[in-house]
Amino acid sequence: MLELAADLVPRLRAGERLAVVTVTAVARSAPRGTGASMAVTGAGDVIGSISGGCVETDAVALAHEARLSGAGRTARFGFSDATAHAAGLACGGEIEVVAYPLDSGDAIAMAALDGALNDEQVTVSLVVRGPDAGTFRAASDADPRDDALLTLSHAPRPRLLVLGAGDYAAALCRTASTAGYAVTVCDAWELLVTRARFPDAADLVAAIPAHYLVAEAAAGRLDSRSVVCVLTHDERLDVPALEVALRLPVAFVGALGARRTVARRADLLLRRGLNHLELERLHSPLGLDLGATTPEETAISILAEVVAARRGGPGTPLRDSPTPIHRNERRGNHPDKLRDEQRSERRGAAPGTAAGSACGIAEPAR
Repeated sequence: MLELAADLVPRLRAGERLAVVTVTAVARSAPRGTGASMAVTGAGDVIGSISGGCVETDAVALAHEARLSGAGRTARFGFSDATAHAAGLACGGEIEVVAYPLDSGDAIAMAALDGALNDEQVTVSLVVRGPDAGTFRAASDADPRDDALLTLSHAPRPRLLVLGAGDYAAALCRTASTAGYAVTVCDAWELLVTRARFPDAADLVAAIPAHYLVAEAAAGRLDSRSVVCVLTHDERLDVPALEVALRLPVAFVGALGARRTVARRADLLLRRGLNHLELERLHSPLGLDLGATTPEETAISILAEVVAARRGGPGTPLRDSPTPIHRNERRGNHPDKLRDEQRSERRGAAPGTAAGSACGIAEPAR
């Protein structure tokens, strides 16, 4: 639900009454993980998604029930592998959901949504079963051992610092912002660091990149999720910046450059006192080998390597990988997930397909 804050808060503040459907458990494979939500307005507009489209029709009907009745509803949507493939579906999984009405009178929900909208750290608990299903509890009042509660969280966007303000930096700023990063562009030349060139940037800084990194680290504004990409193409700027960045506890440090440039830069960094372990943190040449030629394609290549490093992916084509497409860490951490997976494997899916949906409903809404 919190990921929909930008769309929900204005509607709720305007007095609209909505319904939200949230995934509370996932068994086997599913396009979206635990906590994924979609909202439905009184006019029938749908905001967000909880699957690849195969259960949305039933979810919308469930949402309307919850909105009109004023009470939460729960359901399980699932299908067997045989049924899924017969319908042209490849996921073969099962999800449990809770649908609930939502309006501006819910103080706990509104506080959580306002915090998410402001990109603050937010945690709230959603009751997912029992007579209070679909109601919220403040995190401070929730018992973490209560398996009827699902914790919904929003963390501030991770930072991606682009050092350099050329065309490649502009393309990376656009791509990374779309992917959910708060992008800061820093360059020594104030003439280049403009809102016209970087309309998607969260922050624009005209400063020596190395000096800026030192100041940000001292202020505690860099953390273990932060990414630093050096695109200055000037060793007078990029070598000092990399010397600082590679000694910071950030998630990722990368630098563009041809292989000859990379080798010379590595030698200069070693001469400046970096050790080999620190230098091994450097992703350079930066990006996965996609055969990119344009700034936009290069930005995709860079962000692909950043995501692979963040998520622990190998960066190989999925068709060549034996691992599951939807890994456990992408399904969320609902405390009942393992139980639900084991139960689903034992039981299989219920037969039958709801009208307008390609997925059978294993249990009716209640």
